[in-house]
Amino acid sequence: MSMKPDFNKGLLLTSLGSFWWGFIGVIYFEYVSFIGHIELVVHRCLWTAVMLIITTSFFVKWKVFFKIVSNKKNLIALFISGFLIFINWAVWIYAVATNRIIDASFGYFIMPIISVLLGYIFFKEKLNKKRIFSIILVFISILILIFFNLKSLPWVGLIVALSWAFYNLIRKKINIDTDVGLLIESLYILPFALIIFYLISTNNFNDFTLSNPPMMLVIFLAGPMTIIPLFLYVKGVEKCGVGPSGMIFYITPTLQFLLGYFYYDEPFSITKLVSFIFIWIAVIIYLKDLYETN
Repeated sequence: MSMKPDFNKGLLLTSLGSFWWGFIGVIYFEYVSFIGHIELVVHRCLWTAVMLIITTSFFVKWKVFFKIVSNKKNLIALFISGFLIFINWAVWIYAVATNRIIDASFGYFIMPIISVLLGYIFFKEKLNKKRIFSIILVFISILILIFFNLKSLPWVGLIVALSWAFYNLIRKKINIDTDVGLLIESLYILPFALIIFYLISTNNFNDFTLSNPPMMLVIFLAGPMTIIPLFLYVKGVEKCGVGPSGMIFYITPTLQFLLGYFYYDEPFSITKLVSFIFIWIAVIIYLKDLYETN
């Protein structure tokens, strides 16, 4: 009986995290897309690191931090995962800034299914017939986009999906505290971000200035916009489990797709529609399998 409230709380937290990623995050990054997307990626890295230093201090996790960094394998793995999360953030911001939210949603639709394939390849996790069929449908959808639209390969969706899937694979392998791990990744990225910011500033390409407090506040929000949904989702997973949270995650790409199509009026060709139909069938089969096995 005592587990049910925790389970329900987990469902609520994962739902809020997924909603934040799929709706609030899209609205925010679209709103600030007038800033150059390179500068915006830099600010996201910078203020995420600052926020994580604050939260690590608040939750007294510095012992965990130093324990993780004392392990050389962890440091190497987190350097690689830090590079992957940087690529994911950069491509996502580029997608929002250039009206390719639907393409990014394609990546998040296929990401969990690609993760299943990577789990089989690297962890020898079992694949049943339904999951194999889902993977085949995902590859068919990608081939449709490539074959019928050679001038515009679905690279945004593929990079989003592969960077996030491989990121999760590495983090699963080392199995460390999520937020402290992200802090270490952010600290790896930070020097490069600061160098880029210096080069942008010295060439007067920056939109961020200390003389514009409202602009400063808006850009500072890039940190909380990254950290809050992550905290909500991870805490939810801890309480309700990987299976249910995996189903709820699909709130994110669904909202991204709906915003891109109905609110931001992004183009949606017949080729994309056919490809997405294959994706949605794959997702339904995958979710049905998750439900039956959890």
